Amino acid sequence: MIKTFVTKLAGNDKQSYRELFKRYPGNPILTSKDWPYAANTVFNPAATMYDGKVLLLARVEDRRGFSHLTKAISDDGMSNWEIEEKPTLEADPENYPEEAWGIEDPRITWLEEIGKFAVVYTAYSKGGPLVSMALTRDFEIFEKLGSIMPPEDKDAALFPRRICGKWVLVHRPIPARHEPGAHIWISRSDDLKYWGQHHILIRARKGGWWDANKVGINTPPLETSEGWLVLYHGVKQTAAGAIYRLGLALLDLENPFKVLRRSDEWVFGPQEFYERKGDVDDVVFPCGWVHNKNTGEIKMYYGAADTCIALATANLDDLLEYIKRCPNYRINE
Repeated sequence: MIKTFVTKLAGNDKQSYRELFKRYPGNPILTSKDWPYAANTVFNPAATMYDGKVLLLARVEDRRGFSHLTKAISDDGMSNWEIEEKPTLEADPENYPEEAWGIEDPRITWLEEIGKFAVVYTAYSKGGPLVSMALTRDFEIFEKLGSIMPPEDKDAALFPRRICGKWVLVHRPIPARHEPGAHIWISRSDDLKYWGQHHILIRARKGGWWDANKVGINTPPLETSEGWLVLYHGVKQTAAGAIYRLGLALLDLENPFKVLRRSDEWVFGPQEFYERKGDVDDVVFPCGWVHNKNTGEIKMYYGAADTCIALATANLDDLLEYIKRCPNYRINE
């Protein structure tokens, strides 16, 4: 069991452990068997609230091996999902050739300034994966902006508001093959289309760490009173293959280029059978979470083993208490 958040019990030397994220007992909540049309797998869903309901944009891999995005809606975010009977957002290689091999791994951010949702996703071009964006008001009609980062780049998420007059994007370029480490970067833009002022935000660690050599953002940053809460993944290569686990970081509220805290330990990792066995073993990979401001509950939706969709819940105060106890960020990790 993944153990975190250590507190001493009064009167003895024993320790009590409490998991930050608790798996929904009904996991997995969605599989390809639930889909109204033929699909190989469904996984890595974006998530948001829309018209008072939880809306997921699930990555659906067809039987060619290409992916598209399909909408699923639930009143409680756990059950009775209404799934679109056809793909919601598909690749359009005729007009957007960078989408030649499909689109995948979306993140949704509500942009109050323009009154639209931004869907940032990975377009799989013949030159490698890259970051693309589409805007929508209703998840029916989408305005594609096309690619906003060159290949190879992926794992992108947008902040919900301008900071110091600029839009801010977190993403993960893939370095040249001879360069070590794939790090999380951050960039700025005036118009959501053209991006600059690129900086490394969170470095992959080295050696035996759970997040050595390769890290990437998962869910869109969550604005809190303590700073921007970031959920990211680390990939550890083992003799049996890669393991995808999750960690937390905290960014400065008005200067998100500054990392305040970073967890040394992972806070969530593959444990259950549906996370450990599938098309890609040992993977937990969220692309969306929703926060209930009245209760403090966070619902985290994640792909498990690249095969199904599962749910875990946490309390925001618990996450903040945990990350504030983590070490100050060390830039040369």
